[in-house]
Amino acid sequence: MRRIDLKRANVARPNTVRDINRQIVLNLIREKEPISRGVIAQETELHRATISTILEELTVDGLIEEVGAGESTGGRPPILLRLRAGGPVAVGVDMGTARTVVATGDLAGRVLKQEEFATDPDAEETLRRVAASVLRLVGKHKRSIEGVGVSLPGLVDHEAGSALFIPHFKWRDWPVAREIEAATGLSVAVDNDANAVALAELWFGRPEVQGVRDFVMVLVAEGIGTGIVFDGQVYRGEGGSAGEFGHTTIGAGAPVACAAGSRGCWEAFASERAALARYQKLARGESGQVDFVQLVERSLRGEPAAVNALTETAHYLGVGISNLIGGMSPEAIIIGGPIVRAWPLIVREISKVVGENSCLIQPSVRIIASTLGAQPKLMGALSLVLASKFAVVHAM
Repeated sequence: MRRIDLKRANVARPNTVRDINRQIVLNLIREKEPISRGVIAQETELHRATISTILEELTVDGLIEEVGAGESTGGRPPILLRLRAGGPVAVGVDMGTARTVVATGDLAGRVLKQEEFATDPDAEETLRRVAASVLRLVGKHKRSIEGVGVSLPGLVDHEAGSALFIPHFKWRDWPVAREIEAATGLSVAVDNDANAVALAELWFGRPEVQGVRDFVMVLVAEGIGTGIVFDGQVYRGEGGSAGEFGHTTIGAGAPVACAAGSRGCWEAFASERAALARYQKLARGESGQVDFVQLVERSLRGEPAAVNALTETAHYLGVGISNLIGGMSPEAIIIGGPIVRAWPLIVREISKVVGENSCLIQPSVRIIASTLGAQPKLMGALSLVLASKFAVVHAM
């Protein structure tokens, strides 16, 4: 039972029920497309006249479209509906420590066009390139764009649209949303990359994840990020700083230092940088310069040093995940990032460590690989815009 927050409560207006019904119908189409009006009526138990009004509004708003006739069950074949495909409705910006990716996406979260460039250590130069890329990609479709979503590798105040601290570049108190809005004329939503990926899992992930109300996304990248979802909502905490579990202490003498300089925190033991440091040590410098994607590929080919480096990294991922489970007892832990490509290699070690460190009275927690593809942070950035089209705003 949730207590009403009187400071943030939205009282029910005459159109509140209509808006909720509209979102229910839109989400039903999204999850079960192509779908007929008859099935919508059966699933929602709404009056057919109400459904007709909602579907007409959604069509006029460009959110759904007819895709032809379905199979007849004895009468006239039903007309099937789906989300409107093809046209760009959102822009996603994945501002990474090395590369920035800017892309347009449609209502179903499919990437349509994208550009990529090196992230400049100068924040203003990176912003200039982002704005120019957004305007090029949007072009004549600007009117149909609902907004721009930006994922950032650091502490972010989601409500204010500001980057509080980006450790890699030492950027502080940067009003990202305001500056991109001024440069592009589009509304902007900003969040930490792990939170954004958690949101993408919630709305566009595999079906078994979409049904989970409480989970933690563990994003393995240059650092370790965690996005927390409680009751179907991303939990950001006061000032947006919740979920910094990458900097919890799990040992000493890690192969690398974390972004804050510690060699004892989870990030220092289980990040991509930690895995690469282990590999270089095991390969005795004979492997040349290797990035993390190449390390994963070498492990899949069975190279012993690569396999051992990833297995040890998986061990420490399991240690940190054990702490998450002990502290929050979520329904599931979802692991994302390029490391997921080596899932058959790492899942056994992660599960073994979690099993060894779990309390006997705790319920089992599913450990799942993300299916967001090769660009989860970009999907997260797009989700910052797209999720608002499907979410129901509660009067609480």
